[in-house]
Amino acid sequence: MSYEETVKDIENTFGMLPGFMKNTPKDILPQMWPLFKKYQMGKSLIPEKYREMMMLAAAASTKCPYCQTYHKVVAKMFGATEEELNELAVIVGQTSFWSNVLHTQNYDYNTFVRELQQIGEHMTKQNNRQ
Repeated sequence: MSYEETVKDIENTFGMLPGFMKNTPKDILPQMWPLFKKYQMGKSLIPEKYREMMMLAAAASTKCPYCQTYHKVVAKMFGATEEELNELAVIVGQTSFWSNVLHTQNYDYNTFVRELQQIGEHMTKQNNRQ
């Protein structure tokens, strides 16, 4: 797709060409737009609501206010509730917390993997008993 065709597709999709896309180099936009359109707006194996919540979690982790705003609004458009988004915030916080603990301890990765296997086996047995 040429740059001009890409711009027309973006304008047809959004009703405008956002400034940040207009400012993207002309040789890059035709490469990036199809990926954006497919994985952020198109149909994929992951339902839209959950995909947006995943992208919101990533945006929160990278501390990007632009992405956080975009993905929160779009997640709501796809049916995410305030309760779900509040729970997502806790999940993101928990992930960051435990990641920081492991990194600060410089915890041995191979030990971590072995322990995770043991935990998985135990939890699987527990779930099969119920």
